Amino acid sequence: MSLFAIADIHLSLGTDKPMDVFKGWSDYTERLKNNWEHLVTDDDTVVIAGDISWAMKLEECYEDFSFINALPGKKLLLKGNHDYWWQTKKKIDDYLLSNGFDTMQILFNNAFEIEGRTVCGTRGWYYDKEGEHDKKVINREIGRLKLSFGEAKKLSDQTPVVFLHYPPVYADVECEEIMEALIELGVTKCYYGHLHGERTHKNAVTGMYKGIDFSLISCDYTRFTPILVR
Repeated sequence: MSLFAIADIHLSLGTDKPMDVFKGWSDYTERLKNNWEHLVTDDDTVVIAGDISWAMKLEECYEDFSFINALPGKKLLLKGNHDYWWQTKKKIDDYLLSNGFDTMQILFNNAFEIEGRTVCGTRGWYYDKEGEHDKKVINREIGRLKLSFGEAKKLSDQTPVVFLHYPPVYADVECEEIMEALIELGVTKCYYGHLHGERTHKNAVTGMYKGIDFSLISCDYTRFTPILVR
């Protein structure tokens, strides 16, 4: 069993929000499917770190979720900034169950153990926002990160792999509160998405930064291919 990760697949099979209009995104759904099926087996798990579907409501996710569910492996879904359909964990769990989407679970205030490796995470928040509302959101996201991290530690003594949607650092700008939380928790590996386009990718922080190994997994950065988590 292997663990893979990808973010920002931006499916719109049930809505009119084509991503093909953007440079490099032509035929991206078919490319994603082919790459996924080439790498991932039914014994593997894939974390999808946010921006999963353009649907506005949970019931509008059916076609996108059908596509995901049919792909090989188990999938752990993390909330992104464009996942407007996201509701409470119970509502999402009930929706997945009632529609037979049995290869999918959500990563939200919880954690999973996969072949001796534990994974946890939360959405995170913008690295360059400083308003009062932003501070409230950041504090809430830090609380969810710590809760998820704590759940992972209950499963194993090892240091969990952390997944975020937003990058906690970009170029030379940090979301200081989230970076401080990652360091305080002793995180050593963090995967994130959200960033798109060649110009943006050039300023993405990848590799070691303040003792944490960061990896960008936005699907246009990974060429629409799930990345093996090491």
